Amino acid sequence: MRVKIYHNPRCGKSRQTLQLLQAQGLEPEVIEYLKTPPGAEELNDILQKLGMEPRELMRKKEAAYKESGLDDQSLDRQALINGMVNNPILIERPIVIANNKAAIGRPPEAVLAIL
Repeated sequence: MRVKIYHNPRCGKSRQTLQLLQAQGLEPEVIEYLKTPPGAEELNDILQKLGMEPRELMRKKEAAYKESGLDDQSLDRQALINGMVNNPILIERPIVIANNKAAIGRPPEAVLAIL
């Protein structure tokens, strides 16, 4: 089974989720999304797998959220996706992709449902 994790090594939940996957005998493809952010098409695919809208995946407490004007409720889906592509710190983490499904590791055990 191919498993991907969009990971931030500085995030405790992200590290715990990676350890949980490894404890399951998996060696996921680790994508440090702050260094290699997903493009708009990839992010749209992730959102579809999560069953979420862009704003639901955003870390709204980050300074970049307001500084980038992404708190503007009139912005459309593509503008919000572009905002996350340009400011990947705003993407909630960690995201695990497996079996053509996605889950956010908050709590880390939430990803077990897609394995």
